Amino acid sequence: MRHRFERSRAPSLRNWDRRPRADQALGQPAIVDCGWGRLLFGQTFTDPKAIAEALQEEHRGKRDVALYLSDPHVVLSYAPQDLFLDPSHTFRLWFERYQCSPRRPKGFHVRLLNSRDDAEAIHRLYIMRRMVPPSADFIWSHRTSKVLSYWVAEDEQDGRILGAVNGVDHVAAFSDPENGASLWALAVDAQSPYPGVGDALMRQVIEYYQARGRGFLDLSVIHDNTRAIRLYRKLGFERIPAFALKNKNAYNEPLFMGQQPETKLNPYAAIIVNEARRRGIAIEVLDAEGGYFALVLGGRRIVCRESLSELTSAVAMSRCDDKAVTHRLLRNAGLRVPEQTRFEALDQAEAFLSKLGRVVVKPVRGEQGAGISVDVRDPETLERAIAAARRVCDQVILEEYVEGEDLRIVVIDNKVVAAAIRRPAQVTGTGEHSVRDLIQAQSRRRRAATGGESNIPMDDETKRCVVSAGYDLDAILPEGEVLAVRKTANLHTGGTIHDVTAELNPVLGEAAVAAARALAIPVTGLDFLVPSVRGTDYVIIEANERPGLANHEPQPTAERFVDMLFPQTAARESMP
Repeated sequence: MRHRFERSRAPSLRNWDRRPRADQALGQPAIVDCGWGRLLFGQTFTDPKAIAEALQEEHRGKRDVALYLSDPHVVLSYAPQDLFLDPSHTFRLWFERYQCSPRRPKGFHVRLLNSRDDAEAIHRLYIMRRMVPPSADFIWSHRTSKVLSYWVAEDEQDGRILGAVNGVDHVAAFSDPENGASLWALAVDAQSPYPGVGDALMRQVIEYYQARGRGFLDLSVIHDNTRAIRLYRKLGFERIPAFALKNKNAYNEPLFMGQQPETKLNPYAAIIVNEARRRGIAIEVLDAEGGYFALVLGGRRIVCRESLSELTSAVAMSRCDDKAVTHRLLRNAGLRVPEQTRFEALDQAEAFLSKLGRVVVKPVRGEQGAGISVDVRDPETLERAIAAARRVCDQVILEEYVEGEDLRIVVIDNKVVAAAIRRPAQVTGTGEHSVRDLIQAQSRRRRAATGGESNIPMDDETKRCVVSAGYDLDAILPEGEVLAVRKTANLHTGGTIHDVTAELNPVLGEAAVAAARALAIPVTGLDFLVPSVRGTDYVIIEANERPGLANHEPQPTAERFVDMLFPQTAARESMP
């Protein structure tokens, strides 16, 4: 099938480098700057050595790609120490084979970039998805470009940008005789509550270039990204024999070095290891499953478990581990904390509930939201919540329920590095699916977006939240209705995280630093409840001795962590 396709539908790749280019000066190959790097169109070069030389001119922090190479092995021979063959497949969609979908996106819409805020949002999204980002200035300056086009997926509820994609018009770039276009830098926010964002963005690009009279759309995808490849094949894309070369830079290292021991680390450890490697710090993986590794440089060796390092003392860790101790220390430091009591007997717990009306029940020790029940209002629910907490830890505390947004502030070396609002898991009704089906679908999306770290458990707490909202798990949720299915905002129970560092009131930042000092801990994630991140009111409910730094991109959490461990590399990083 592939050979028949190559003969009948696609001109030989070998002949592309000899075709005329009407809008180019004689001998000038086509190179398109996309902001994240340059696209070098191999079919417009007549000399393979010139391709190698052009690739080696890559700017620091960028990621150039030379594609449509008929003889990649020849190009590679001119710079084998600097270049490598990209292990990606090229897929092509012939527009005459494309079938439009009658289904329209629900909860969001796709449109062209139209504001500076869009450009800023695209830049942040690419950082969050760990892609090389074009600057907002670059994106905005190319908003009227004939060559580059940018689309975004916008949430209809709050205007948040949920996804972005970049298209390149080959005809506008170099009068492509093949009449093609290509798709690049597709990214979807891991916090998106809606299915089909990537599919909708791709269809928009396809239909845009189809309307402009182009013949096909190409894209490149890493060979083992089976989930993306399934989507592309579903849309009608077929693999073609086109190859690409890239530079051996720090960003591309996983592609040309092969699988390393640290590739088995979870995202919270991997983000630190990747930053350390970028600075030339040696890595020893001690226990990948547990997230343990050592960083070594110049005779200094520091063992870490994700963001918990040997610089955190056992005393500081024990203070955070026991929520009652954390509460007392913060209260004694003059910081605002909710009223709290340790569970001793059911009648004592009921008296506490009667006094406050609404409480939170949590195990004294535990993490990732395990055993926590929020907004308990009656004795029967209280008894069940205590039993659930005791399954995690024998000791249980009851705490005043405080309404507000769940704010996590990360403090590293007594400086605020990141702040994010954490929202509980929620589903949006389709008018066709049950609450149970919606929860399961959202869980699949959260697992895929977070490498398996986020999942909505179908447990008693989820059922309680659904019932308290007036539904049961088998009820059909009306189209467009949003239902919160958890009360806690932990990532591991399906919560989502939204960066608010730039909006944080300095008073809240100062309280977070004061809390870290009171606990004498160098790295911590402080959990606040606040009416608004722009205001000054707050209570602090917990401190985490091992915050997930990967949850706070695009803020430089891993960079500041490695700065603290190896300050000499921070000085070197700041040098021009």
